[in-house]
Amino acid sequence: MAIQKANFFEAIKGGYTFTGEAYKIGCGMLNGEVVSEAEVLLPLKTMNRHGLIAGATGTGKTKTLQVLSEILSDASVPVVMMDIKGDLSGIAAAGLVNDKINERVQKLNIEFKPTAYPTELLTLSNQKGTRLRATVSEFGPVLLSKILGLNDTQGGLVSVIFKYCDDNKLALLDLKDFIKVLQFVSNEGKPELEKTYGKISTVSTGTILRKVIELQQQGADLFFGETSFDIDDLMRMSDDGRGMISVIRVTDLQDRSKLFSTFMLQLLAELYAGCPEEGDLDKPKLVMFIDEAHLIFQEASPALLQQIETIIKLIRSKGIGIFFCTQNPMDVPASVLAQLGLKIQHALRAFTAADRKMIRQTAENYPETEFYKTEDLITQLGIGEALVTMLNEKGIPTPLVHCMLRPPQSRMDILTEAEIDSLVSKSKIAARYNKEVDSESAYEILNEKLAEAAKDRNEETVRKKSSKDDKGFFDDPVVKSMTRTAGNEIVRSLLGVLGLGGRSRRGKSLF
Repeated sequence: MAIQKANFFEAIKGGYTFTGEAYKIGCGMLNGEVVSEAEVLLPLKTMNRHGLIAGATGTGKTKTLQVLSEILSDASVPVVMMDIKGDLSGIAAAGLVNDKINERVQKLNIEFKPTAYPTELLTLSNQKGTRLRATVSEFGPVLLSKILGLNDTQGGLVSVIFKYCDDNKLALLDLKDFIKVLQFVSNEGKPELEKTYGKISTVSTGTILRKVIELQQQGADLFFGETSFDIDDLMRMSDDGRGMISVIRVTDLQDRSKLFSTFMLQLLAELYAGCPEEGDLDKPKLVMFIDEAHLIFQEASPALLQQIETIIKLIRSKGIGIFFCTQNPMDVPASVLAQLGLKIQHALRAFTAADRKMIRQTAENYPETEFYKTEDLITQLGIGEALVTMLNEKGIPTPLVHCMLRPPQSRMDILTEAEIDSLVSKSKIAARYNKEVDSESAYEILNEKLAEAAKDRNEETVRKKSSKDDKGFFDDPVVKSMTRTAGNEIVRSLLGVLGLGGRSRRGKSLF
C-alpha cells in the first residue's frame, strides 16, 4: 500500500507540475482517501485548448464551473458563463463557511477566503441585466442560412437578398426588416431583382419566410436588433484588476434550443471574426463556459454542426477557450469532443443497460491508468469529486486522477432580487445597451417606397379620369360611333340621289 501511494504521488507530481502560471484545483485520491501532497494544478497556458465538464445531476458540475471561473478571474482572465439553470449568479456574492467547507479545506490543505467576484449580468430577453442583441446584417447570409437550415438554392437566394440590400442601402437590423424584404422580392420588387440578379423563386421565398417565422416563435425578435453588443465588453477588467465574469442569464431558453444555438453560434462567430491571431499566450484572453451544452447540438443540422466544429478548432488560436458543461459526455459530437483538452468527469449513474454501455464508452475516452478501474470508479465518485485529465504545456495528456475539488469561494446559491437590482444598477454598460433604438432600416424604407408607388398609381388613375371628364360630348366613343353611323347613312342617301349609291348595273351607262 505504501509503495502504491508513493508511486501515485510521483505520477501526479510529475504529471501536474508546470513551468508557467498554474492554480490548485484539488488533490488526488487513492483508494477513497485524499493524498494532500498529490496536488492537481491547472496551467493557464492550456486553458485555450477547450474542455468538458460532465456528470449526472447533483454531482457538482456547476460548482466546478464556478471554481474554474474564480481561478481565471483572479488571474485577470475575463470569463463568460451561460447560466441556463439560473444558479450561477451567486458568484457575485461572497460564500459562507460551514462544517462541510471546513472539512474539505482541511483535507485539501488550502486556505478558504469567502470572496465576491466582479460580475456583469447579461440577458437575451426582458430579464434584469444588460441586453444582448445582434443585427441580421452581422449574421451575414451564410450563417443565417445555416441557422435556418436552408438548402443551397434557398441559401443562394438569401445571399441575393443581402446583396440587393447592400446595393440599395437597405439596413437589415431586425427580423421584420428581413421579412419585409422577402415579401417585397416575392411581389412588387420581383421584376427589379430578376432584371439584375436573376430569376427569383416564389417557392423558395415562401420556405425561407416560414423558417424565419419559426425562429420568431422562439423569441428571436428579442435578440435581433439594436443596440448591437460589442464583444470587447466581454473582455473587461474590474477596477481591482480581476477579470470580469459575464453571466448570461438564459433560463427562459431551456425549451427554445433553436434560439439558444442561434445566439451561441453568432457569439462564437463574432469572437472569432473580431479577435486577432494571438499564437501561444501565457494565459487566454477569454474563457467561455456553456452550461447544458446539449441544447446547442440537439436540433443542429449537419451544416450547423460543421460550422460549430470549425469555429471550435480555430478559435483557440485567438486565445479563447470554450468549455462545455453537460450531463452526458455523449451529448457532445465526437468531432467536437476530440478538440477538448481538459476533461473533468463527475459521477454518472448506471440504471439501465444503455447507461452501462454509455459509461463504458465514456471510460474509453480517458487515458489508461494503473491506479483505477475507470469504468467502475465513474459510478462511485462522490459529490465534488471527479476524474481529471488535461493537456500539459507540451500538449501531452496528464495522468488520469481521481480528484477531490476545492469548493468555490463565492456563494453556492443564487442572488436575491434585491441583489440583482443592485448589481444591474451599478453596471457600467447596462444603460448603453438597454436603450431602445429603432433606426430607419429596410422595413421603413420599403414601406415608404411602396406607399409612394401606390400614391403615384392613384394620381395616374385620377389624372386619366379627369382627362376623360374634360372631353366634349362628341368625344365620347359611343357618341362618336353613333355620329359615324349617321354620317355614313347621310352620305349613302346623297349618293343614291345622285345615282352613285348602291350596286352599279353591268352594261348600263351612267348618263
